[in-house]
Amino acid sequence: MGTKNPQESNSKRKRNAQPVAELAAKVLAPVIARRTAMTIDLVAAWPDIAGERHADYTMPEKINWPRKATEDDPFSPGTLVIRCDGARAVLIQHETSQIIERVNLFFGFHAIEKIRLVQKPVSRMTVKTNQCLPEPDAASAKRLDAILERIDDPQLRASLEKLGRGVMAKRRGGSP
Repeated sequence: MGTKNPQESNSKRKRNAQPVAELAAKVLAPVIARRTAMTIDLVAAWPDIAGERHADYTMPEKINWPRKATEDDPFSPGTLVIRCDGARAVLIQHETSQIIERVNLFFGFHAIEKIRLVQKPVSRMTVKTNQCLPEPDAASAKRLDAILERIDDPQLRASLEKLGRGVMAKRRGGSP
């Protein structure tokens, strides 16, 4: 009967910490793919696919894949089922061809042929954000302004200013 070296077994047990999101994605992705024939990536990319106008009241629900017609043609494009809030379905109905195009571009091949709209409430998790930006000290404010004066795009400038203030607040020990 052999004895195990305690140092050897301890080194095998030690693992680096992994983010919970990574672990959950590894576990949930196959389950979601089996049950809905979709990927988590499609759901995550939905606001970009649907566009700003439709992202708030729509959500991809599942993809219905047709059965194989023949052995010669093993793949046929599916139907994307989109959950949509009540009467707003009319608004998205006019843009289904663009959404099909964007979904197929997302997948990288002709995966979706049609869209079926299902009128159901769409609930999204809302994340509370701290809208109050901390005021930087005079020297930091001057430095931030010098950096931002080179940025022409007002939207990018506002985002970078918010980021800069948050970084400065963390350095001072405050919370952004």
